Amino acid sequence: QLQVVESGGGLVHAGDSLRLSCEVSGSLDSYAIGWFRQAPGKGREGVSCIVKRNEATCYADSVKGRFTVFRDAAKNSVYLQMTALKVEDTGIYYCAANPFKLCSCRDAHAFSFWGQGTLVTVTL
Repeated sequence: QLQVVESGGGLVHAGDSLRLSCEVSGSLDSYAIGWFRQAPGKGREGVSCIVKRNEATCYADSVKGRFTVFRDAAKNSVYLQMTALKVEDTGIYYCAANPFKLCSCRDAHAFSFWGQGTLVTVTL
């Protein structure tokens, strides 16, 4: 079973930056890696995704221009660099892997393996 572990969450102020990490136990090349988040009292939403083929990425409209996702295959890791954080970015962030190597910033159903989540709290 593929293991997915995300880390890097924390408490920051609005305008700050934070980098989340997602490490998988298998080869990063075998999966599309997505980031999702769940704000307090709301459902889970797609944030970003990246897949090896063409280094294709996608971003939710709410984070475009502020968040960047990138891969480091040698470390079997994907990172989500978050800048200019807003209070509304607060939530539990999840990393997930899709063995069919398809990226989606809206549909979580294709992602079979999920991490336990890491909490990001943004305050004024």
